[in-house]
Amino acid sequence: MTTTLAGGRAARRQTMRRIRPRRSPAVPLLLAVGAGAVAVLWLWWDNTPSISDTTGRIIAAGRITGLLAGYLMALVVLQMARVPALERRVGSDRVARWHAMSGRYTVSLVIAHVFLIMWGYALQAGKTLGDIVQQTITSVEQLPDMGKAAVGTGLLFVIAFLSIGPVRRRLPYDSWYHVHLLTYAAMYLTFWHQITTGNEFAVEPSAKTFWYGLYGVVTALVLWYRVITPIRLNLRHRMRVEAVIEETPGIVSVLIGGRRLHRIGAEAGQFFRWRFLAPGMRFSSHPYSLSAAPRPGLLRITVKAIGDHTSRLRELEPGTRVWAEGPYGALTAQRRSRGKVLLVAGGVGITPMRALFETLPGASGDITLLYRANTTQDLALWGELAKIADERGARLMYAVNSPGGERPDISADSLRRKIPDIGDHDVFMCGPPGFAQSVYDALRGAGVPARRIHHESFEM
Repeated sequence: MTTTLAGGRAARRQTMRRIRPRRSPAVPLLLAVGAGAVAVLWLWWDNTPSISDTTGRIIAAGRITGLLAGYLMALVVLQMARVPALERRVGSDRVARWHAMSGRYTVSLVIAHVFLIMWGYALQAGKTLGDIVQQTITSVEQLPDMGKAAVGTGLLFVIAFLSIGPVRRRLPYDSWYHVHLLTYAAMYLTFWHQITTGNEFAVEPSAKTFWYGLYGVVTALVLWYRVITPIRLNLRHRMRVEAVIEETPGIVSVLIGGRRLHRIGAEAGQFFRWRFLAPGMRFSSHPYSLSAAPRPGLLRITVKAIGDHTSRLRELEPGTRVWAEGPYGALTAQRRSRGKVLLVAGGVGITPMRALFETLPGASGDITLLYRANTTQDLALWGELAKIADERGARLMYAVNSPGGERPDISADSLRRKIPDIGDHDVFMCGPPGFAQSVYDALRGAGVPARRIHHESFEM
């Protein structure tokens, strides 16, 4: 059995909107981050006297690495706050990459800071590098707030270890997700020793004010967008499961009802983090894209069973309460800059592409959807896609393995043969990372500029 959602009035109005591409604020934000790092360097330079001995140089190096680590720690947590300007304008996948990169730099700077500052303190006390462990223990016992900092640093190292690719892939997603939330605790615990033992904050009151302001703003954003906003959203819309329907073997659609869901602010191409308040699922929150444009009383997700959580979705009973956070993601019509659009979906990546296929503005012949799957039986939502294509005059293509298992040719040459003017298209793409990379390379080879290839990866 398959679901069929006809285009609602809101979806049909959206197809008539003018093309007004929205620029990503990524570059200005990165410049602002760089300016903040320069300010931190200036703060260190302005409060560092002339250094003439090795011990002074080591301690100075420990101070600057500590300041930069503290600055980056605030940014790491900010990138976890799910601020709409980042999630919906920059893109959730890019923010996640920033977060991962910032985290690696932060851990590296923390390691350098601890090693250098303790080495310098050991030399000041007439000891040697071999006494650094004993010096660390002494400092933790004697200096204010160093005990908290030690615990916070330990948490940070645990999180970093569990985030290493091979380790993370062995962990259940829910375990990794909840451990990752300890980043908030690490930030809080390491903050106080910066204020009480940091030389820059002791001699420069304005620096202390800036640091309190930086961490205060980050804390406020986390509380607002991670706690208060989800509570308001769910109290207002009161979502529940309406039905669970099998689309193809292993793929189900979950219909979610609620009050005035068209006012939730979601667009085709976006996703929510869903928590279903059913036994065994209450503490699991997973990201799933909308597979249809929002209706006044209905949202829909379509999910492939690839793990414990996704496999349990088929067991949901009508009436089950749903807790959602979002909408997130920048894979929307706002990214479009050309009249013609190619949508490329791999596997269950069809879900946001199906929603965009229904709602993207375009005249007859402007919209093309290429759907990659292993077999024709795996083409979820195919009946809906065919109906949308017929109603809109859009082009619908699929690429499946041959009966012998040979993979279809999706190369620059094949794309140019199928779509001769592909270089004039915007391309929206969603699918597994390997598939997305190969298609991206093919699109670039076919003449599509990188700025017109829009994709998000939701590999968590």
